[in-house]
Amino acid sequence: MRSLKEFAAVQWAAIADRQTRAWASKPIESQQRTLAQLMAKASATSFGQDHGFSEVRSHQDLVQAVPLRDYEALRPYIDRVVAGESDVLWPGRPTYFAKTSGTTSGAKYIPLTKESVPYHITSARNALFAHMRATGSSKMVNGSMIFLQGSPVLEDKNGIPTGRLSGITAHFVPAYLQKNRKPSWEANCIEDWEEKIEAVVRETLHAPMSLISGIPPWVQMYFERLLEVSGKSSVGEVFPDLELFVTGGVAFEPYRARFEELFGRKVPIVQTYPASEGFIAYQDQPDSLDLLLLLDNGIYYEFVPADRYFDENPPRLSLAEVQIGVNYALIMHTNAGLWGYSIGDTVEFVGTSPYRIRVTGRIKHFISAFGEHVIGSEVEHALDQAVAAQGGKVREFTVAPQVNPSEGGLPYHEWFIAFDQAPSDLQAFALSLDLALQKKNSYYHDLISSGILRPCVVRALGSDSFITYMRSVGKLGGQNKVPRLMNDRSIADKLIEL
Repeated sequence: MRSLKEFAAVQWAAIADRQTRAWASKPIESQQRTLAQLMAKASATSFGQDHGFSEVRSHQDLVQAVPLRDYEALRPYIDRVVAGESDVLWPGRPTYFAKTSGTTSGAKYIPLTKESVPYHITSARNALFAHMRATGSSKMVNGSMIFLQGSPVLEDKNGIPTGRLSGITAHFVPAYLQKNRKPSWEANCIEDWEEKIEAVVRETLHAPMSLISGIPPWVQMYFERLLEVSGKSSVGEVFPDLELFVTGGVAFEPYRARFEELFGRKVPIVQTYPASEGFIAYQDQPDSLDLLLLLDNGIYYEFVPADRYFDENPPRLSLAEVQIGVNYALIMHTNAGLWGYSIGDTVEFVGTSPYRIRVTGRIKHFISAFGEHVIGSEVEHALDQAVAAQGGKVREFTVAPQVNPSEGGLPYHEWFIAFDQAPSDLQAFALSLDLALQKKNSYYHDLISSGILRPCVVRALGSDSFITYMRSVGKLGGQNKVPRLMNDRSIADKLIEL
């Protein structure tokens, strides 16, 4: 018999499902309505007046009015918001700043408004509700739940609470889930990631965990420490009531084999696509890699063909114009005041009824030192194929070009792979990897077959190498991620030095 909490969750899931079906069945209309709402709301802001929002009626009007910008290009406006000015990008002042790193000039401050914050919360909730509706399983709400996240302690930035997005959302856990929540507030506030993991392990070791969520590499670190402390052989043995694992932040496929081993039994997985700039998509079908694009979430999307992104005037497509199987840079206009904003991710549509996507990589995280333009999804696919053919267990990896090999000879792609268990024949593994990438990327194949590049070189690293690297650059844990590939050797050379 279902508990009262389960019964309530099932009812809410049914409501969320009806709402989702309503906008998903009319996707173009949903986006047109969102655009109109955004323009009307922000027309009197400084940005809106500078860009003629009051005259924008269509996608083409928007393209003419608002240029594409990344954070640095939008920064003159954001700096005014951070300094305390009102009505710059969105009416009033933000409710929060989500602080992230990674730009050439230090921290980024992504505004979160009273209109945008609820979508972050309801989207995460609806991802769980979609799983309930699809599987009929609602037991997860009875047990303890954990999200491995950044500290919820927020700093003050000119009167605006500021912190990691995951720390901000920790303040919005519904009251009915508070007593189920793990870890404690005190443990969650620990800044040092390794110290936090120890505290989380202590607090959850004997808890009836039913739902665990977080970014894969850091959850893996937690799981492995959990097994060391418990002496158990699998997470499923430690947590017999575990019903669901929710993940996001990076592609899960490279981690799947290791997580299945850690779980020790089948545990359902829901993949999500949240970002500080907005909650973009989530998996709404069991055992699927496809993510439902959220079209009624306060975000109007544009899509730029990735191979044209760096053109002087790249094509900017509306949802109605996209094609299945094409790699697009994702552009956002949001109810947090981000306009023509290039989030830096690339996506590929796998369906249009409803619109579902897969995240393929980062527009600036690629290798094209020789014109090959290899992207994240391609190297992840090649690695999966090599592991299937040659064995081995991969913890983490990154790829970089070696343009001028010190040993002489042709240049090549150098793979840095941290193995939990290395394949028995590393050369055969490298060959399988290279052939799989050639099949996936015709430009790379042509460079190999023409004798411009030699096949890839795999440098096997210790299992903790990337943890050591992330610690050395001050990015261990939380929402931080290792880029899968770079067009320079900034990460590669650092890994060699460690």
